[in-house]
Parts: sequence; C-alpha cells; structure tokens
Amino acid sequence: MPYVGVIIEESLKDTEVLREVRICRTSQQPVTEWHRTPWLRQWTLHVVEIADDAAERVAGRLAEAIDTMHGPWYADFKNDQEHYVVFHGRIFRVRRDTPHAYDEAKAYGRALGIPEHQLDFDTYEVAHV
Repeated sequence: MPYVGVIIEESLKDTEVLREVRICRTSQQPVTEWHRTPWLRQWTLHVVEIADDAAERVAGRLAEAIDTMHGPWYADFKNDQEHYVVFHGRIFRVRRDTPHAYDEAKAYGRALGIPEHQLDFDTYEVAHV
C-alpha cells in the first residue's frame, strides 16, 4: 500500500527530492501568524504518493533536503500501518496502531521549536489521492 503525505516546498533547501515522489495535487496557502514563517509569503503544499519500496529512500532524501537555515521543518507520509515523520537529519518510523509511539517525534519537534499546533501529524489525515 503506497504512502500518502504532504511536503511543503518552502521547507526544502533541495527540491530535487520532489522528483522522487508522485505529486497528486498542489495548493498554496498565504502565510499567516499561524504558520510562524514571517520570512515567507506562502506555503506550497504538495500532496504526494510514495511507493512502498521507495519509502525508506525518500525519507532519507527528505532528511537531507529539509532546510535548517529558516526555522525548523518536518515532512511526513503514512499508510494504514506506518507513518514516517522526517526532520532534518532525523527520521521517525511510527507504527500507527501504537499512539504513544508518536511521543518521541513530537518531543523532538518541540525541542526544535516547531509550534505545538503544527505537531498534529498523529491526528490529521490526508485525503486519499
């Protein structure tokens, strides 16, 4: 079963990783206070699909590609069983049937300074593509 997730283009210092995923749809959001990225005018959100056999490789590429110069970011993708939460240099692979398994990934995001309201990766669902 393929993975589905969201990658924010502005979070990447190297957008080449987007060539390794299937972009299903793209939307743009104007930046507001909620986004906590005042240096940007918009977020470009790509809903992506990643093949099972590419998930580990794409997670590794994202861990290298996520920008660290302009605040903390993460990207994530999931299927019914697993969820990858990827920060620069750090990958969390979480079993979705174990909710407390998200605790470490959330704590890591908090330590980086990601706002609590943006650490909702354990509860939101991306509409299937």
